[in-house]
Amino acid sequence: MEKKIFADVSEKEITRSIASMFFETIQEYSDSDVIILGAGPAGLSAGREIAKRGIKTLIIEQNNYLGGGYWVGGYMMNPVTVRAPAQEVWDELGVRYRKINDNLYAAWGPDACSKLISAACDAGVRFLQLTKFDDLVLKNKRVNGVVVNWMPVSALPRNITCVDPVAFESKIVVDATGHDSVAVKRLMQRGLVDWKGMNPMWVEGGEDGVVHSTGEVFPGLIVAGMSVTETYGLPRMGPTFGSMLLSGKKAAEVAITKLKSPSIPQIKSKNRIK
Repeated sequence: MEKKIFADVSEKEITRSIASMFFETIQEYSDSDVIILGAGPAGLSAGREIAKRGIKTLIIEQNNYLGGGYWVGGYMMNPVTVRAPAQEVWDELGVRYRKINDNLYAAWGPDACSKLISAACDAGVRFLQLTKFDDLVLKNKRVNGVVVNWMPVSALPRNITCVDPVAFESKIVVDATGHDSVAVKRLMQRGLVDWKGMNPMWVEGGEDGVVHSTGEVFPGLIVAGMSVTETYGLPRMGPTFGSMLLSGKKAAEVAITKLKSPSIPQIKSKNRIK
């Protein structure tokens, strides 16, 4: 008889551990300080910067994986690029990259993306995957959270899709859902904000515009990453990711500043914002 390698664990223990940890997230993060929609590079960057300040941060992602388009750089090739000074973010994360010239840097997508995901986890971000945005919680002309449902519900036949969503409350919501810009579009459909759609490619104008325009578009709602491009009608920048990383950082700065406002109740984190 071969020697046993693994310890004895029953099937039910595995099931219970998965369920208990999942519903721990539901219980604890249904009332968050910041909810970020989208786990691409902008959302992950924002989440990392916010959570490392001790702020209760939840990222909601409709896919089963995190990272968005950051895994590949374009045309199904996996090197990704950033323009200076965004390589400094890679330095922070320990991403190995090549200096193409003084202005351009390239790394393997799996390395850059996985290190950003890991950094967000290390900072304390909690995630809900396979979770689809449905609507916003709106009270007194201010965004106060999100309404979500299981992503698989959207694939059900229409005659059985009466599956009600649930709500998560937060003080700040960040729309980092990329081209979909789902939260901004929902407000646009109600006539509360403008939404212009993306313009043709211009790397320099697109990247600078994204970072400059990252901010609050409606009380309680901040846009980051490609959601900024779509909201303000900025040029697309294609497969370079520096503006996504820096937009995420700026969105975090805006969120932290907003959380300090006396009009917002004290945050849920153990540490006060400094």
